Amino acid sequence: MFGFSSRDMGIDLGTANTLIYIKDKGIVVNEPSVIAYDKRTSKIIAIGSDAKAMYGKAPKNIVVVRPLRDGVISDFDMCAEMLQRFIGMATGEKKISGFRVSVGVPSGVTEVEKLAVEEVVMQMGAKDVYVLDEPTAAALGAGYDVDSSTACMIADIGGGTSDIAILALGGIVVSTSLRYAGDKFNEAIIQYIRKKKGIFIGEQTAEELKMNVGSAYIDLDDDGKEIIRSMDARGRDLVSGLPKTFKVTNKDMEMALHESMNMIVDAIKSTVEKAPPEVAADIAENGMMLAGGGSLIENLDKLITEKTGMAVTVAENPKEAVALGTGKSLEDIEKLQMYAKDSKR
Repeated sequence: MFGFSSRDMGIDLGTANTLIYIKDKGIVVNEPSVIAYDKRTSKIIAIGSDAKAMYGKAPKNIVVVRPLRDGVISDFDMCAEMLQRFIGMATGEKKISGFRVSVGVPSGVTEVEKLAVEEVVMQMGAKDVYVLDEPTAAALGAGYDVDSSTACMIADIGGGTSDIAILALGGIVVSTSLRYAGDKFNEAIIQYIRKKKGIFIGEQTAEELKMNVGSAYIDLDDDGKEIIRSMDARGRDLVSGLPKTFKVTNKDMEMALHESMNMIVDAIKSTVEKAPPEVAADIAENGMMLAGGGSLIENLDKLITEKTGMAVTVAENPKEAVALGTGKSLEDIEKLQMYAKDSKR
């Protein structure tokens, strides 16, 4: 019943990235959830980073697909094909059998959506599939003791969903799941640059801006002046139609992401407001943790503290927290069965 073999794996099947964890090896796959194929021959051309590099550049015969949208499978066949190849990368085998898999999904997905995830993984040859809510997996991966009677709170801000949950005694006490996260942040950046600078940029450029100068809150220097950082970006001028290089600052990004950041803060407030008084008291004393790629937006933790009064920390490996948690959960199958059962309630 206890312990897991070297063939068992934890999977974070994310909208933006797929991560695979194997015992004694750690995270062996961390690739964009993207697949490209030739629509004339149906042949797979590339997956992961290689496929993402084709995004927005491929000729008409090559289709670049992100098979997950808003945290759920939008293209079942392509998701299965992509995952099979990622598992092959992780194990060195095209298909393996008799292994157990713990896979993280957003807390707000329906039973039908969970079954779709289970079916994709079972097609790979898995013996048992345990579906965990991402907040539970992220909390485990971030080092929280989710079985304690002292409640803990985590916000996992991924590519497709933002999952905020308070956990205690091995289960989720209250949770909020928004299908609003990194992808929507990118859309907000694209719209802002279009409206304020008259330049059209693509998703990849928006992602680079978010990662390099994205900010929820501008720091001040010793004289009380805002510390401004900038980077060059390239896009298409909407008036001339020609390529243009322009500067984007962290102040631009704060303005572009203002509404998005407020949505995250409001979801955190709403989650705390739904919690029983004793649970809320634990959170007031111990604060909360941020995980997921979205947690790396500069000063998001400071903004949440300012708006809520709670202490906020960022997980040590925020992008890997869910994958680490799915792997860790396999160390005790009895507890994993309880976590998975709780996620189906």
